[in-house]
Amino acid sequence: MLSEFETRLLGLMMMVIMLGMGASLTFKDFAIALRKPQGILVGVLCQYGLMPFLAFALAKSLGLPPAYAVGLILMGCMPGGTTSNIFTYFSKGTLSLSILMTMSSTLVAIVMVPVTLAFYSQGIEGQWQIPPGNVIQVLFVLLVPTVIGIALRKWNANVGAVVEMIGGILGVAVILFLVVSWVPRNWPLLLSTGMPVYIGSIGLGLCGFLLGYGLSRMMKQDARRSRTIALETGIQNGPLAVLIVTLTFQGTQQQEVLLIPVLYSLFIVLTSSAVTVWFRRITQREELARDAAKIGALAKA
Repeated sequence: MLSEFETRLLGLMMMVIMLGMGASLTFKDFAIALRKPQGILVGVLCQYGLMPFLAFALAKSLGLPPAYAVGLILMGCMPGGTTSNIFTYFSKGTLSLSILMTMSSTLVAIVMVPVTLAFYSQGIEGQWQIPPGNVIQVLFVLLVPTVIGIALRKWNANVGAVVEMIGGILGVAVILFLVVSWVPRNWPLLLSTGMPVYIGSIGLGLCGFLLGYGLSRMMKQDARRSRTIALETGIQNGPLAVLIVTLTFQGTQQQEVLLIPVLYSLFIVLTSSAVTVWFRRITQREELARDAAKIGALAKA
């Protein structure tokens, strides 16, 4: 489990991350998004339709014990995180769509996370339920720095850009912090953990990529936007899930529920890196093909 100092530090870092997320947007971005909302709507559907159901299905099919099932379902109900924006940038995806999707899923999280979490975890036996009030409290507190970030961007674009960069970098740093601080202290638990837990932790992100891309293509999104939505769907806000767990459970119970969110946060960086390299190569091939087509058209003219 995380120490009291680590829990407080995690909460502080999450506020800085949300400040950076807010600083990445302007009110004009929302106006533009509302004129072409299809991509964002597909993303929200993936985030709160596909992912919670996928997490629930994995927990049931793998026969996970209640503590691990709660951790996996919680991860499936989380909004997107700023980490997805970083991977979208390096994959040559549609960065503006990724940022707006992250922001949109975070804004509606205050309603959708408690609803989906309560719905999918209602059949779990024992004292494992996460009170909706805990989730709402955490999300509401984190929305405050998000709004401040938007105001900073409007006040001074340069200051907003710096805050945005700090928030994005810190998004990756938080995941590394969780791994470095938690994993070494819990080797016995990790060694005794069964394969179904690892399959659930890794499979949630991988299946999220696949289903996010497939649904996007079915709803007539182009290939590049679909790859962006796939990354945004598969990469959930792991640090937020960890923060909710640490504020809800204590002792051994906390350690057990925390296992899958921490493992997910570790493996999603590895799997996202591989998927990002693959997506980047596809985008580069598409760009070369378009350039060749333009040159061919000019030659014929």
